[in-house]
Amino acid sequence: MDLETLRAWDRRYFWHPFTQMACWGDDDPWIIVEGRGNYVYDAQGRRALDAIASLWCNVHGHRHPRLDAALVEQLGRIAHSTVLGASHPGGIRLASALVECTPASLQHVFFSEDGAEAVEIAIKMAAQYWINRGRPEKSLFLTLDNAYHGDTVGASSLGGFPLFHAVYGRLHFPTRRLPSPYALTQAEGDAGRGLDAWLQALDALMEEEGGRTAALILEGGVQGAAGILPYPPGLLAAAAQRCRAHEVLLIVDEVATGFGRSGTLFACEQEGVEPDLLALGKGISGGYLPLAATLASEEIYQAFLAPFAEAKQFYYGHTYTANPLACAVALASLELFAEPQLLAGVRERIAHLSAGLARFAELPYAAPARQFGLMAAVPLRDPHSGQAFPYGDRREYAVCRRARDLGVYLRPLGDSIVIVPPLSVTAEEIHTILRVLDNAMAEECAR
Repeated sequence: MDLETLRAWDRRYFWHPFTQMACWGDDDPWIIVEGRGNYVYDAQGRRALDAIASLWCNVHGHRHPRLDAALVEQLGRIAHSTVLGASHPGGIRLASALVECTPASLQHVFFSEDGAEAVEIAIKMAAQYWINRGRPEKSLFLTLDNAYHGDTVGASSLGGFPLFHAVYGRLHFPTRRLPSPYALTQAEGDAGRGLDAWLQALDALMEEEGGRTAALILEGGVQGAAGILPYPPGLLAAAAQRCRAHEVLLIVDEVATGFGRSGTLFACEQEGVEPDLLALGKGISGGYLPLAATLASEEIYQAFLAPFAEAKQFYYGHTYTANPLACAVALASLELFAEPQLLAGVRERIAHLSAGLARFAELPYAAPARQFGLMAAVPLRDPHSGQAFPYGDRREYAVCRRARDLGVYLRPLGDSIVIVPPLSVTAEEIHTILRVLDNAMAEECAR
């Protein structure tokens, strides 16, 4: 099919996510046809460095030979079979491998297809856990301002991102919200004071609502979709302690931060946190196929075991749960993580990124960058006012379009340009991303 027909059909039939379709086509949207290594190629043969890891999920680069081989080998056996009333080797092996590499508290794996569903499952497990234990009053969930846990109704009930979720407020179940840790840190001017202020808010809420609270949910060390807003160090560990003291489950959402993005396999490792429930997605399959997982502690799992007639089992599941192709490529990805040089290399790239981001603090068209592991956000600023450009101006989109013309694929998030490259990115490629972003911001802010 020729390019113009593809573009016409795309505008006519394809409703894209998070997209104002009235504007679709105004900025020559890409039709990507190929990926190789850390680069993507469009239908016209233009190449760009994938600085968003295909929406934060491509871990080892595109067309990694070992992941390709695992997928082809599994395709030679079976593409899909249900795990409702049956099982298959890939799902069994992957469940075992995930238990081996996650915090010790987590002993059981429930598969799904994307991160929002992994969170949705955690919500339902937490709620049913307390019902099965005879404590149905524990039904309240605690979450954060600026939280993002996905866009299904349950997951977005826990969200605190008004631009995405406010319109659906009447569909959401009630929650109680704690302040954004990053916002408190900025207000206090110091990470230690910010942490103290946040913990005081948590303590007060736990004293008030702990008796009816089912769970506290936190992203893994950073509020990602809110614009890469890092927590002050020690927050996850301190929150875990308070959850234990008040008989509140801790759900950690590592959909964005899991599988090496933080410099360790999982961000909660860095503070020795063992959650009751862990939501995983994005990088779990190396960015190849839809797959997610919710891991649960032994205590939670045991609460669902009972004589069949009591109907305490977890009534949840989808058609493609634990798809064999996705499980096969996820196992191959975990084998790559078992090689010690991989995460050591990621930590080196994190340091390179940190050093390179420092220059944006001195530029008239940027505010200081924010970073968590191999994730960063550079806020765009009007050099005349020092403020963010108006939302409808779409200046951030113009910057990303110009960066694409210069060979780097980026996307905006609010008033910021987000950098989340594959873990396989090189130091030279990080330099290229930052140089191109600097140039694109300078050009688009000059008009």
